[in-house]
Amino acid sequence: MRRAPIGRPSPPVASGLAERRSRGRGFGGARGVLLKAPRRGRALSPCAMAYQGLAQEYLGMPAVTRAYTTACVLTTAAVLEFITPFQLYFNPDLIFRKLQIWRLITNFLFFGPLGFSFFFNMIFLYRYCRMLEEGSFRGRTADFVFMFLFGGFLMTLFGLFASLFFLGQAFTIMLVYVWSRRNPYIRMNFFGLLNFQAPFLPWVLMGFSLLLGNSIIIDLLGIAVGHIYYFLEDVFPNQPGGKKLLLTPSFLKMVFDTPEEDPNYNPLPEDLPENQPGDQDQQQRPL
Repeated sequence: MRRAPIGRPSPPVASGLAERRSRGRGFGGARGVLLKAPRRGRALSPCAMAYQGLAQEYLGMPAVTRAYTTACVLTTAAVLEFITPFQLYFNPDLIFRKLQIWRLITNFLFFGPLGFSFFFNMIFLYRYCRMLEEGSFRGRTADFVFMFLFGGFLMTLFGLFASLFFLGQAFTIMLVYVWSRRNPYIRMNFFGLLNFQAPFLPWVLMGFSLLLGNSIIIDLLGIAVGHIYYFLEDVFPNQPGGKKLLLTPSFLKMVFDTPEEDPNYNPLPEDLPENQPGDQDQQQRPL
């Protein structure tokens, strides 16, 4: 009987060795070669997953909502580290005599120090600003920016005659009011306590502010400005003899809206779809 060379197992033994090594055991009790599974990507930590989710949510926000919300958060962060609210509040004397023009904008961006009031206003600002921009203002970014400018202008005029230092909360109420009037049949639930139709939401917020001991002048200002915009934009143009009074300037449409295609444009013959090379022609082209 022919023996296998020393140091090399016979074929039956070799097959048994391969079978045992496939199970992760070696020949004769010795440790064999383990079969390693393919390496997978490392699982993300909870903090990384939360950061990734926030980044996706932030990048998914429409442009105006993202810009305004970011400006409000950065202004609050700057107050915590670098500046004071006294450099931001609305002061007509400092604006016109010392030309501190930035106060016309910064008083709409500061919602107070970090706390319940700040997060409450940020949630409502983000929610209803986004729903307006993605809803009735979808595809009309210039009109949405013009509503911002119109509401801010009216609030600034009122601020000249009243002792109001920060108008961001009034601006949020204005957005809530316009959204609520354009969605009158939506049922709302306020902290699980009240059920009501959407048009009552600004008044519920005003009552909640009153319960917290805050002044309701800011809320009334936001409701008044929101009603003026809603009446001039949605109600008056549909009345007999009415017309649209709030016309978005053309330069805003040039900046924020995509240009409309000219219906009288005739493309060149080579640009027509039927004259474009098909998939088969593209596949047959040499590399």
